[in-house]
Amino acid sequence: MLLRTHIALGLLAALLFLPHVEHKLLFLAICLVASILPDVDTPFSAIGKPKLMRFFQLFVRHRGMIHSLTIATAVSILLAFVWPLAALPFFLGYSVHLLADAFTRDGIIPFWPLRKKTSWIIRTDSMEETALFVLLIALDVLVIVLLLQH
Repeated sequence: MLLRTHIALGLLAALLFLPHVEHKLLFLAICLVASILPDVDTPFSAIGKPKLMRFFQLFVRHRGMIHSLTIATAVSILLAFVWPLAALPFFLGYSVHLLADAFTRDGIIPFWPLRKKTSWIIRTDSMEETALFVLLIALDVLVIVLLLQH
């Protein structure tokens, strides 16, 4: 999926949780950053382009271990000890990124180091993804309007 789709989905997930959290802006920011973070493993993503990330990319492959619930869970547990406020929004944002990529033809290996791949039919940067993006934006707007009414 493209950056815009991951952000739109991350925003929707964060907005749905927002009424139930105390530190709303922090929750929103962490969720949005985490929703694009798994793509650090590719130089073709905005977050993976900096030269510092290129060194990291020598050791991982795109949609490998970084695109797994194993890493999402491990980092979230670590955050729960170090910075508890960040654990839930990190896990939520990271997980919705993985969910979106699981629907693509390339798929993900959700339970790395196990090799079982999960994939489906959506091609990245296709009409299907664009339709999904438009739907997510509409849902984002709807949820924002509903939140502003309360």
